[in-house]
Amino acid sequence: MKVENGNTVSVHYAGTLSDGTEFDSSYTRGEPLTFEVGSGQMIRGFDSALPGMTVGEVKNINIAPSEAYGARNEEATQIVPVSQFPEGLDLTTGQMIRGNQPNGQPFMAKIVGSDTHTVTLDFNHPLAGEELNFKIELVDIS
Repeated sequence: MKVENGNTVSVHYAGTLSDGTEFDSSYTRGEPLTFEVGSGQMIRGFDSALPGMTVGEVKNINIAPSEAYGARNEEATQIVPVSQFPEGLDLTTGQMIRGNQPNGQPFMAKIVGSDTHTVTLDFNHPLAGEELNFKIELVDIS
């Protein structure tokens, strides 16, 4: 049986950046990832690599930013008053923070700068602008 859009699959994968840095791996967690192919649950480049694969097959792919998390948007930064953050929160440059916008919408951002009065947040996905490499092993199709 070969994978088709609409199938539920289980895959093991290892994701690396162009410099070889591993950013995610189901092998490390010891549990495959299960999702429906073509449903939009995965980034486009990963999803589109699966149709035609058979159980036990291993595929190595390279995904351009346009098929992953998109290009970095240099305008996706915002300066926020320190008073908008809970007292005692670690506001060190490089930290990732989660929060809710005034409308209740959740967000995740990286602190790229701060001073005594403001914090500069980068709202780009941490992997935006990166070429991604994946080793994908098809474990099951249903």
